[in-house]
Amino acid sequence: MNSLNPKQPVVRRRYFLIAPLLLASSASFADVSPALDRFDLSLGGYYANTDTTIGAGARSGQFSAKGNVNLERDLGFEDHKTVPRVKLDFLIGDHQGFSFDYFSINRSRTKTLSDDISYGGNDYDASASVRGKLDFDFGSAAYRWWFGSGNDVFGLGVGAAYYRVRAGISGIATLDGESAQASTSYSETAGAPLLQLGWRHAFNDSLRVYFDASGVKKNGGDLNGHIYNAALGLEWYPWKNLGFGAEYAYTRIKLNDVQSDYNANLDLKLHGPSAFVKFRF
Repeated sequence: MNSLNPKQPVVRRRYFLIAPLLLASSASFADVSPALDRFDLSLGGYYANTDTTIGAGARSGQFSAKGNVNLERDLGFEDHKTVPRVKLDFLIGDHQGFSFDYFSINRSRTKTLSDDISYGGNDYDASASVRGKLDFDFGSAAYRWWFGSGNDVFGLGVGAAYYRVRAGISGIATLDGESAQASTSYSETAGAPLLQLGWRHAFNDSLRVYFDASGVKKNGGDLNGHIYNAALGLEWYPWKNLGFGAEYAYTRIKLNDVQSDYNANLDLKLHGPSAFVKFRF
């Protein structure tokens, strides 16, 4: 027993030398960057300038009857639309977490035409009354990694996106010289892989700036295409857990729906400012 005693102080000395290093390393890793929050919920609206083109064509061997309609130009849709948007981010640990995003566009309008239009194999003459409708829902969920420390962090996220499209036109159409009630519509849902990139900078605990970019690209299947989004924003927290956000964003949505008897497409551009009420914990 006595022969072991000389070794014990050596072991203790090594432990006391290593322990502070481990604790310092652990404390450094446990620090959350001031550019991030444990929980961040944003509720707001996206006041977007919109440019929307929908197309549909009957298919018989080749696309024999085509038609594209710009909702703003041809049907008089307002070129500005306030789109509700919800964002949620929360951390698991200190450098990883989940990010969720959702917005929905629902638009419809009835107009008496001043020019002839064709859509889905139907011809709608000038003076005909037609109704156009577009519903688009987009939601995404991603797992994100944040790199860096201090006031600047950079993020990478991978996940999945869900989108649903319903579009159509109805009214009095001319077919083979006869006028009759006609309509063409389609509805599709799909999912696709998602990639996100992000940057956060904290000026102080109350004021931060950020940049986010994301992309969805789907090949194959009935509904395919791409969705890209980029946003530059500012966050201000006059109170510890309640604040406000403002950002400018650009979104491009281009989808194709290919079926055995028809082809349909959506080309939607959104850009403009957003405002949010933000909650953090």
